[in-house]
Formats: sequence, C-alpha cells, structure tokens
Amino acid sequence: MAVIIQFSMGFSADNSTIDLSKYRVDDMELFYTVPNEDEVLKVVKKPTRPFELYLGNTYFGFKEALGFKESQGDYSVVNPFGYMGKYQFSASTLEMIGIYDATDFLSDTRLQEAAFDAYTSRNKWILRRDIKRFVGKKINGVRVTESGILAAAHLAGAGNVKKYLRSGGAHAFSDAFGTTIGYYLKKFSGFDMTPILPNQRPKVRLL
Repeated sequence: MAVIIQFSMGFSADNSTIDLSKYRVDDMELFYTVPNEDEVLKVVKKPTRPFELYLGNTYFGFKEALGFKESQGDYSVVNPFGYMGKYQFSASTLEMIGIYDATDFLSDTRLQEAAFDAYTSRNKWILRRDIKRFVGKKINGVRVTESGILAAAHLAGAGNVKKYLRSGGAHAFSDAFGTTIGYYLKKFSGFDMTPILPNQRPKVRLL
C-alpha cells in the first residue's frame, strides 16, 4: 500500500504542543491499492505442491519404496510379530548376516541400510537361476522382473519365491497381514538392481 499525505503543521513557540489551527486536509491526496476479495481468495486458497523427491527406477528408489511399504520408513518400529526396523527384519535373519544386537540395530540407520543390502545380495545369489529363467515371463498376469523377485524374497523368503515361480504361481504364500508374493512381484517391478551383486554368505561390517 502506498500512501501520500500532504499537510502542514505549526508548533508553538515552546515546541511542547502541536498547533492544529493550520492543519489542512482539503488538498490531501491519498493513493492506495488493496487486493479485492477474489484476489485475496486466490492467494489464500492457492494449492501448494508438497516436496517430492523423484527416485525413478533406481536401486535407491527400490529401497525407499520397499522400506515405506514395510514400515512407512520408520527405523525404530517393531511390529507385533517382532520384526524390526525400516525393512522389518526378524532376529534370525539379522543373525544370518552377522547382526546380533537388536538394540544397536534399531538405533543405527546405517546398520539397517547395510543389512538390507546384504540380505538382498544373498537372495540374489539364491535366486540367480530363477531370475535368469523367469524374468520377462508372466505369472498370474504379472510380468516378472528381477526387482519384483527380490522384493518378494524379502517378504516371503527366497525358498517360497522359488516355489511360487516354479509352480507357475500355484504355490500360494501370504504373510501375517495377508500380503502375497504376487502383490510384491507387481508392486516392485521394474527397478534397476544392478548395484547389488549376488553373494552367498554376506556379512554386515560397518567401518
């Protein structure tokens, strides 16, 4: 708002009081602009776009998508069945890759990320022949991809995924919440898994 006011003022001799007798408003000029109601509403109701981080079909995108599905990305959560952290690991799975302290695991985000990488590399080794054989084929209407297979292995274990693939989808599996292998095959299809190399006996070691 711009306001221009022209006036003259006089002061008494002792400068302690203001003499208003010469105060004039007849030639006062006021120039101002304010938004009208429609303009105010446009500003107030203008939709804001939330912050978005585009990860695409990268391996990091795969991890974040799976972590969000498992726990909404919460590193500290423990579900009613005892599965822990962002990626919902069981204690026995963690021990298999060299992690024995659940408290340390839950408080260390780097350890959880390393655990996911190690476990995924182990599943990739176990399922290496099935990846080669089934990627590109359709099972129960779902096109099989490497990332879908490895996501399903995280859900159900590599052995159950083998049975599912080799039975043409006849071997059914669902976790305690009713999530199926077929659902994970579809939901996590098409991510780039080349950063993960197959490893028969991975162990987590942080520097």
